[in-house]
Amino acid sequence: MKLSKKTWYQIISSTLVRMVYNTGFRMVFPFQPMLMKGFGISLEEISRMYAGQSLLGIISPLLASVADTKGRRTGMLAGMVLFSLGTLVIVFQPTPLGFFIFLVLSMLGKAIFEPSVIAYFGDIIPFERRGFVLGITEISWSLAFFVGVPVAGFFMSQYGLLAPFIVLIVLSLLAFLFVLFLFPMDTPPATYGRTIFSNFSLVLKSGSALAGISVMLLICLANQLINVVFGVWLNSSFGMQIAALGGASAVIGIAELVGEGGVSAFTDRISSKKAVSIGLIGSVLSSAILPLLGSSAWGAYLGLFLFYLTFEFTIVSMLPMMTGVLPAARGTLMSINIASANLGRGLGSLIAAPIFLGGFWMNALAAAIVNLLAILVLRYVIVQETK
Repeated sequence: MKLSKKTWYQIISSTLVRMVYNTGFRMVFPFQPMLMKGFGISLEEISRMYAGQSLLGIISPLLASVADTKGRRTGMLAGMVLFSLGTLVIVFQPTPLGFFIFLVLSMLGKAIFEPSVIAYFGDIIPFERRGFVLGITEISWSLAFFVGVPVAGFFMSQYGLLAPFIVLIVLSLLAFLFVLFLFPMDTPPATYGRTIFSNFSLVLKSGSALAGISVMLLICLANQLINVVFGVWLNSSFGMQIAALGGASAVIGIAELVGEGGVSAFTDRISSKKAVSIGLIGSVLSSAILPLLGSSAWGAYLGLFLFYLTFEFTIVSMLPMMTGVLPAARGTLMSINIASANLGRGLGSLIAAPIFLGGFWMNALAAAIVNLLAILVLRYVIVQETK
């Protein structure tokens, strides 16, 4: 199937929009030491904030199901409003509480916008081309780390701690206009009714859907075990400051870009479920060797490159796979899937710092074990590849 010019505009615009809020969502990790110092927050406190942010994400399906009940574009716009509010709060309330509110609202905005976009493309793109399209849109995640975070680091180092948040406010308003004019007002799917509860019931009664949701939880938990501490690890082990940590984020962004490109290139050819399996095996291996490579700064860069490459290939392959698990409630399932990812991150945030007390190698080992569990659960996922 050849994609129309209109569809390409929508793909490109949604990718750029997601890059904006993914930058806000992701920049807190590499610059965590500076944010902790600027807002007067300890490692334990910021870990609890991450956990609270992610655990509050459990309620996001109640909000994100608007994509199934009110239409996909309405869901996108609602998510962007929440993200914009979050950036405004941190600028006008630069305190620990303001930072936590930013974390929560940016996460909820992401958790509403993303399933709405994925459901939209799931509606208009045939399954055999869905991996290609969703792989492209997921480039926004790596571009945020490869481009957005280093730029945020530049503004932070030159103009102060709040400068990148001010830039994000302006960009989020522009992104809102992009979505408003490039995506048509749509009507929600009529299948099985339009109530939140009927859609949730379909998901909770599907063993395959629950298995897929569990896989998402596990791989995000494993990733967060590294996410929460890698900035502190690099800072304490090698003395890296803002510029160097921005460089580390660029390395991770490149890894994720390669992973997302791999999904676009190969997932539709080998099936999304098989791609997830390959990615999980790679995640186990990369987690296991990360401490061994981390004896030097360049080795740490390489280890992080491999870890985030395999994770990104896995999680992006999950998206087309999950769009084919329960087509009758696609928007609701994708929102619950993202809520599951938030729950995984929340659980990972709760235990990452205590595990780190035993050394970074403990976090890497725990990540490998959790990814092994995900491989076992994946066998119970059934994909309807014709819808």
